[in-house]
Amino acid sequence: MCTVITYTTKNHYFGRNLDLELSYNETVTVTPRNYVFSYRHVDEKKANLALIGMATVVNQYPLYYDATNEKGLSMAGLNFPANADYKPVETGKVNIASFELIPWLLTQCETVEDVKAKMKDVNITNTAFSEQLPPSPLHWMVSDRNQSIVIEAVADGIHIYDDPVGVMTNNPTFDKQLFNLNNYRYLSNRTLPETFAPGLPLDEYSRGMGGMGLPGDLSSASRFVKVAWTKMNSVSGNSESESISQFFHILGSVDQQRGCCEVAPEQYEITIYSSCVNVDKGIYYYTTYENSQITAVDMHKENLDGDTIITYPLIKGQQIHYCN
Repeated sequence: MCTVITYTTKNHYFGRNLDLELSYNETVTVTPRNYVFSYRHVDEKKANLALIGMATVVNQYPLYYDATNEKGLSMAGLNFPANADYKPVETGKVNIASFELIPWLLTQCETVEDVKAKMKDVNITNTAFSEQLPPSPLHWMVSDRNQSIVIEAVADGIHIYDDPVGVMTNNPTFDKQLFNLNNYRYLSNRTLPETFAPGLPLDEYSRGMGGMGLPGDLSSASRFVKVAWTKMNSVSGNSESESISQFFHILGSVDQQRGCCEVAPEQYEITIYSSCVNVDKGIYYYTTYENSQITAVDMHKENLDGDTIITYPLIKGQQIHYCN
């Protein structure tokens, strides 16, 4: 289970929670312009547009969970079990394996409109990266400063949805997630007048009663509602510090604590990392489950004209500032 959001103050931000029960040795990974991506069913290509994001690197190939290119276009893949449906290779289509979709799009596109145009001829294939790494059932959110879309490959084909709230979680399909927000149209960041029944005085006994009924469980449908409401009512200053702090607070409204979501005996899903990218500046910020200090990697401090990926292992241990 995972959550991805966008947020705009003076700059534009994109990031996510990765919620799993185990880590795959993910690293903050910079792919420079001259790195050559070898694709399974289309010709290899130089990146041309540099990327920064979170990836598991296998044999010098970055398997990106989420990434942003140097033009500010961002993309993240989230778990989509039982719904994701990848197809065999199809003649006459541009056949892209599911694990290739993020780099294939982000190294060629600068805007969401570019992505929509590229996706018209794409077939997302069921090709495995390796025998040990079969295809993961995913759907994807793609964002620039102006708009977001969701890409879902399901049994009846590829659907691309406009995403007016700039958030995505997991199941059900995005159209159903968006429709479900209608059931919470009464929520408010203010306490509203009571309308329960004429002549029955009911007390406003606490602050925050305008949000009563906002889901608080860990299901993907509930997280979608909660993070959408939190994000769209969120207020932040324009400074970098205020913006990234607010961004992590929004993601924190739906993070996972060890012990609350058991997926196997004594195995618990947790928020392994939370990320926030300033897409205008190319700075990737992150925290991990046991390290709440924000760590940053600036892609523009690397040689973006190189041909070798650069990786930064996550700082996972808690960093504590002692005052005495």
